Amino acid sequence: MANKYTPKNILITGAAGFIASHVCNRLIRNYPDYKIVVLDKLDYCSSLKNLDPSRLSPNFKFIKGDIASADLVHFILQTEFIDTIMHFAAQTHVDNSFGNSFEFTKNNIYGTHVLLEACKVTGQIKRFIHVSTDEVYGETDEDAVVGNHEASQLLPTNPYSATKAGAEMLVMAYGRSYGLPVITTRGNNVYGTNQFPEKLIPKFILLAMNGKILPIHGDGSNVRSYLYCEDVAEAFEVILHRGEVGHVYNIGTKKERRVFDVARDICRLFNLDPESQIKFVENRPFNDQRYFLDDQKLKSLGWYERTTWEEGLKKTMEWYVSNPDWWGDVSGALLPHPRMLMLPGIERRFNAPDTSNSGLGSAPVTNKFNQSRMLVPSPKHNIPSQKPSLKFLIYGRTGWIGGLLGKLCEKQGIPFEYGKGRLEQHSQLLDDIQTVKPTHVFNAAGVTGRPNVDWCETHKPETIRTNVVGTLTLADICREHDLLMINYATGCIFEYDATHPLGTGVGFKEEDKPNFTGSFYSKTKAVVEELLREFDNVCTLRVRMPISSDLSNPRNFITKITRYNKVVDISNSMTILDELLPVSIEMAKRNLRGIWNFTNPGVVSHNEILQMYKDYIDPNFNWVNFSLQEQAKVIVAPRSNNELDASKLKNEFPELLSIKDSLIKYVFEPNRKTFAWELSN
Repeated sequence: MANKYTPKNILITGAAGFIASHVCNRLIRNYPDYKIVVLDKLDYCSSLKNLDPSRLSPNFKFIKGDIASADLVHFILQTEFIDTIMHFAAQTHVDNSFGNSFEFTKNNIYGTHVLLEACKVTGQIKRFIHVSTDEVYGETDEDAVVGNHEASQLLPTNPYSATKAGAEMLVMAYGRSYGLPVITTRGNNVYGTNQFPEKLIPKFILLAMNGKILPIHGDGSNVRSYLYCEDVAEAFEVILHRGEVGHVYNIGTKKERRVFDVARDICRLFNLDPESQIKFVENRPFNDQRYFLDDQKLKSLGWYERTTWEEGLKKTMEWYVSNPDWWGDVSGALLPHPRMLMLPGIERRFNAPDTSNSGLGSAPVTNKFNQSRMLVPSPKHNIPSQKPSLKFLIYGRTGWIGGLLGKLCEKQGIPFEYGKGRLEQHSQLLDDIQTVKPTHVFNAAGVTGRPNVDWCETHKPETIRTNVVGTLTLADICREHDLLMINYATGCIFEYDATHPLGTGVGFKEEDKPNFTGSFYSKTKAVVEELLREFDNVCTLRVRMPISSDLSNPRNFITKITRYNKVVDISNSMTILDELLPVSIEMAKRNLRGIWNFTNPGVVSHNEILQMYKDYIDPNFNWVNFSLQEQAKVIVAPRSNNELDASKLKNEFPELLSIKDSLIKYVFEPNRKTFAWELSN
């Protein structure tokens, strides 16, 4: 047996997924001296909630990103001083691979190749553990009494297992050609808590919970071996520390079960009659009859299966009963033959026939948007659906945010057009949508005042017409056409109060009701936000005191206050457009909806911003403060001051910078370089 290996900085890919999250949480729990860095793109079957036990640990770091990004992978290896990689990230569901095999090639083969090349170039990796599957061996003879051992021939039978076998060949080649210290694992089926319900056991549990039919492919005689997730996590812990470089380890069990028996056991847990609850459906294109592994090599390292089938299944059932909404709307995964296309950033929309009355337990399928991020093509067609293209319709061409949006779309190569109609004119908006045929609509139009919100106090009908009537008209037309509308709203509808005092860090949340009525502008925005809650196709983004790197723009909050004679010093939440506008495009791609506090986390005071301006831009700059009472004498409408709780946005986009860090990175540092260049020339 090899000497025990002790890592320092481990990169775990795909750790927001099922198996890897249990491995990550276990290592964090057992080895506080190890630094664990997670890289995950948060695909449809992964969730940050899976990492809740680890997220507050000082030795844990999460990075959202794709293993296919070579620059990102190189950067992480170098800046985090990674010496060990545990590579779990992959597309894994066989049914899905029949629907869109190219995504499996991209993720499983190309993604692995990127990681290997980065390891070769940096030359700092001491262990590369590649996670493969028992399916690479292909089908095991039904009468075989000895399982596939690690030197058995690879004979994959479906697109998924073929890509995993291909990835293994790359891993082996880099081990032999470049001396990369690789270890490969091939595992049996894993089940347990927080598994996405496209897999058999959680799928059947969720169906049984709701008294629905359990659909079994073919005749249910297919045999599989199942290991409980915590036992598998322990196996990876053992392989990490005791596995030998260049070796392959099967993670398996000799306790086999027919799919029909699994379904029957789940029925019994819920006191359901298996005879009436189970239905046999059409088999998938090629359904291997049996996978059987020889697990002796791993046992020689000291690992053994701890959890009995009965104990593990009961634990799993209890978890899903306690967490029925963990994955949100998973109706598409519960179909007998889900063909979910893994399209990063694009919502998966259902277009399978309505089988709600077929007895198979699937929910009615509509053309409405949903949060599942799946696409289920009609089973009548064997040709995979094409990736839906993006096309944005943007309102607010002459506005600041609307103009920046267009530039961002050009930069990202996203087709877009600006709306020609006026928001309050229903027929004009309808004509825009029918002509452009967008996938998403962005509303960056609105009346904020000329030059400021004081204008709205004397132009109330115009303000209502655009901010209220126009916004609601656009939202309603988008709803009628199944279009998501990203609506740039405002957070200037709150003010510090007894429950949200200044300086306490207690911010207003998305569900809080507006409490600021000082300006007519804010009143209209509060009214329309409340009404938009009734539209399930709207994503409302509360922008506050927007700032960009363009310090010549008169709408820029920094530009404004540097030109004031006097400035009130008070802390506020603010929005750095250079960082957050691209986030809003990503939110559209993910088809997020509801209300979001669209600000960088934390607050910054006006004096802090002005001091940064002095430090980075103009050392001769000075300013004068005055009080809120003094300010009130020179403005028509009071101004809103508040802190918005940005934790919801931060949870969705963990890489989001705090307001002060974002100011430095996106505004002051770029401008300091610009000004330094100008001075030197």
